[in-house]
Amino acid sequence: MSKAALAPIDMTLDELRPVLVAALLPNVVFDGWSDAALKAAAADAGVPHDRARLVFPDGEIDMIAAYIDMADRDMAAELDRRGILKMKIRDCITAAVRVRIEQARPHKEAVRRAMNVLAKPRHAAFAARTLWRTADAMWRAAGDSATDYNHYTKRMTLGAVYMSTLLCWLQDTSDGDAETLAFLDRRIDNVMQFERAKFRFREATKDRPRISRFLGRLRYPGV
Repeated sequence: MSKAALAPIDMTLDELRPVLVAALLPNVVFDGWSDAALKAAAADAGVPHDRARLVFPDGEIDMIAAYIDMADRDMAAELDRRGILKMKIRDCITAAVRVRIEQARPHKEAVRRAMNVLAKPRHAAFAARTLWRTADAMWRAAGDSATDYNHYTKRMTLGAVYMSTLLCWLQDTSDGDAETLAFLDRRIDNVMQFERAKFRFREATKDRPRISRFLGRLRYPGV
């Protein structure tokens, strides 16, 4: 029997996770990322509640992590379908954030409740890690293979753009999220201006002595 033909009750915990996340989303609107929502989702999916709990042993934070992981995969698949590798860098960044917002649109209240959970101080480290992974998924979908400091600055910058746009979207009541899309365009403009300024600075200073090189020679005179 193929995995696609398996009933939820016959799936492994890993196979069951996305099934339960999909069943959770409508229930989160009413019960938040809670055990009550999981119980309803398990019933909808035809899975015993106790088995569903095994999929998310840490409760709400595991449920949210599974949702974000699924959203990252869905986003990457859609970006690939749209041919992101053929786009210019500005279009890549814009498409990545827009796709993520578009795919989250049917689950806006679930996203809002997830953000409320992640805003708690005890979840700060987890929130930072998931934001980094989402930004990394966006750049990987765009074909980025940088391994130097650009690897980190790109993800930090895109993570900031995505998070600020997401917060804007959660408050947006305009038709077709017009305010959010305009906000995203302004943020992208800011990023591109910064990147151009950074490039000009590197070009202007590439032949100047670098303090890091000077300090390295003090430490290792033979170099």
